Amino acid sequence: MNTTHTTTRAHMNYSESEGRVLAHYFYDPGPDAEFTAAGTDVREVPVESAWGIKDRLSVDKEGFELHSFDPSFQAFDAEDSVVKDFYPQVVDFVKRHTGAKLVAVFDHTIRKRLPQEQMQFKKPSAIYEQQTTVKRPAVLVVHSDYTVASGPKRVREVMKDQAETLLKGRVAFYNVWKPLYRKVEELPLAMIDATTQQPGDLINWELRYADRTGEIYAMRYSPEHRWHYFPGMTADQALLLKTYDSETDGRCRFMGHSAFEDPLTQPNAQPRESIEVRTMAFF
Repeated sequence: MNTTHTTTRAHMNYSESEGRVLAHYFYDPGPDAEFTAAGTDVREVPVESAWGIKDRLSVDKEGFELHSFDPSFQAFDAEDSVVKDFYPQVVDFVKRHTGAKLVAVFDHTIRKRLPQEQMQFKKPSAIYEQQTTVKRPAVLVVHSDYTVASGPKRVREVMKDQAETLLKGRVAFYNVWKPLYRKVEELPLAMIDATTQQPGDLINWELRYADRTGEIYAMRYSPEHRWHYFPGMTADQALLLKTYDSETDGRCRFMGHSAFEDPLTQPNAQPRESIEVRTMAFF
């Protein structure tokens, strides 16, 4: 695959609210639950390789950047080691590329292809037994991870007594996404250039757990959306993704993204294994 100039076409799972609550359950809600599933508006879109523009990207403009990352950490199956040894690398990475004074890591997820994952937002009961707190299948729905309301709420949950003071300044959430051990050969991650998004493209999407309800954004389709990806990412590279920003000066606040089935994937491609670490940064 020519990773520099590749443009592919892919089906992206957008959403429509249809006047009902957009929700996804991480438990079996029973047959009487009324909600609209996300990801039901499937659109074919061009997805352009971003390798040729990598050095011009800005996390505050387009909403994402790609940088080198030390690949020496390998103990991704040991959660304690991930927290103790890998998290500090992520904190340093975010500080270095954003200028943040304080960075807090609040969780991580390892993504692997799992059986029936294609059904995850069409028939939720198919994945109840597959979900864990750390290991989940790739998300094949266009989304951004936090909302105007859930961003500050998460700061209060994580930073506790420091939260109100910190919220008086700027706070931004960044995901750090990278392959675990080897090159990504299938199910790559794609990002919407945030300058091509509009506020009206965002739809509140409730994530309902047995003990709490979270809120993120799903996205409506727009022909203006310009999609990018980095085909062939390797373990010594990491994406910095903007998922929330309290600043309202015109910079990127939310950036739509999704894993996708790339039709250029070779039949013998190795299954994708990746980690995303979620951070909040204070300026």
